[in-house]
Amino acid sequence: MSVETRVPTGDDLLAEINRLRKERNAVILAHYYQTPQIQDIADFVGDSLELSRKAADTDADVIAFCGVKFMADTAKILSPEKIVVLPDMDAGCSLEDSCPPDKFRAFREAHPDHIALTYINCSTEVKALSDVIVTSSSAETILAQIPKDQKIIFGPDRHLGGYLSRKFDREMLLWPGVCIVHEAFSETELLKLKAQHPGVPVAAHPECPPSIIDHADYVGSTSGILQFAKTFEGDTLIVATEPHIMHQMELALPEKTFIGAPGADGNCSCNICPYMALNTMEKLYVALRDLEPRIEIEEGLRLKAKQSLDRMLEMASGTIGKGDLGKV
Repeated sequence: MSVETRVPTGDDLLAEINRLRKERNAVILAHYYQTPQIQDIADFVGDSLELSRKAADTDADVIAFCGVKFMADTAKILSPEKIVVLPDMDAGCSLEDSCPPDKFRAFREAHPDHIALTYINCSTEVKALSDVIVTSSSAETILAQIPKDQKIIFGPDRHLGGYLSRKFDREMLLWPGVCIVHEAFSETELLKLKAQHPGVPVAAHPECPPSIIDHADYVGSTSGILQFAKTFEGDTLIVATEPHIMHQMELALPEKTFIGAPGADGNCSCNICPYMALNTMEKLYVALRDLEPRIEIEEGLRLKAKQSLDRMLEMASGTIGKGDLGKV
C-alpha cells in the first residue's frame, strides 16, 4: 500500500480526521446508533432529520453523515449546495429496502383516494411519491391535522403505523415493512428481564412490534427516549431500541444504569444495526480525504422529494427532533 493511500491508526487517525474536517470545512454528523467512537468525534449527534437540519444551518461546505443512506440523502435534499458524503454507501435500511419505488407507486395508484403519510426511513424516490413525510417525533402532530374522513396509506413501517392507528383509533392502510433491529426484540426475554428488575420502566421505540410496545412505560423517538432517560424517576431503565443510544445516556447520566432490551438469544447484541455498523472511523477518514462516496440526487427528483419534507416541516416544525410520541 502506498503512502498516499495508507489509512492512519490510533491517535493519528483521530488527528487526521480533525485535520481534514478543518481543511474541508466539513461538519461530521453521527446518528445515535453509531459506535461511541464515531459519536464522540462528531460535531452533532442526534436523530436523522434533526441532524440534516443542523447541517443545513451551518456554513460547512461538506457534510460527512455517519448514518445510513436515506439519512445522507435527506441531508442532500435539504442542502443541495453542500457536498454530502457517506462513509459506506452500502449502509442501507431494511425499511427502505422493503419499499421499492415502483411497487409503492403501483400501491398508490391502486388506492387513488388515499394520501400517503410516509416515514422518513425510505428512499428519495419514495419521498417524491409521498404527500407528507413523518418522523417518529412528528407523526402524532401531523396525523391530528388530517381530517378523519381522509383515507391514509402509511409506510413503510407497519409497526409505527400500527401504533399510531391503535393510539388514535385511526384506520390506515399499512405498508408491510419492518425494521430488522426492532423486530429482533423478544417479548419472552423482555419479560424475564423485567422479572429480574422489578419496577424498572421500559422505554421503547415505536418501530418495535406490539408485543414489546405492550410492555413499555414510554414509547418515543430516539431523542424522546433520551429525554425520558433524563427525567424518569428511578436509577435504572430498560431500553428497547438500538443499544448504541445508551452511550449518550451514560455520558449525560453516569449515575443511572441502562439495560438494553434482549433479543431472542437473551442479549442485545443481535439488536445492533448491521447497516449502521458499516460506518467506521477509517471509512470516515477516507470519505473526508477523497470526498467520496458522494451523494448525488437528480434535481427534479430532489425537488419532488423536498415537497413532502417541506409539508412535514410546515405541519410539525415545533416537534422535529424535540418531541416524541408520548407515554403509553
